[in-house]
This record gives sequence, C-alpha cells and structure tokens, in this order.
Amino acid sequence: MAKVEKERVKVIERGAGGFVFFLAYIGAAIYFIQNSPGGFWDVLLGLLQAAVWPVYVIYNVLVVLGA
Repeated sequence: MAKVEKERVKVIERGAGGFVFFLAYIGAAIYFIQNSPGGFWDVLLGLLQAAVWPVYVIYNVLVVLGA
C-alpha cells in the first residue's frame, strides 16, 4: 500500500493597515518638520511628534465626548 503524505499550506494574510499607518506617519512628519525652525533637534522633535500624534487626537476626542 502506498504511503500518502499530506501537504501543509501556510496562508499569510497581509492587510493594508500597516501601509496606511506608514503614510500617515510620513504625512505627519512632513507637517511637523515644515512647522519647525529647521534645526537638527527641531527636526528630530518633529519626527517624534509624528510618531505620537494619534495619541493626542484620541485624547482630545475623548475629552470632547466627555469620557
């Protein structure tokens, strides 16, 4: 009798969420860097602000909602 081997198929799902967040970060970085005086530390601060701006948005939305 012949031995039957079962093949395993690995399914990888990739969503567009990471790409959307990346575009949002790039847009926020451009915004914050354009509004900075242009020094090295100002640009670095702009990049950090671009990384955490969603936190401020969520916080202010919750404040407006009274939560």
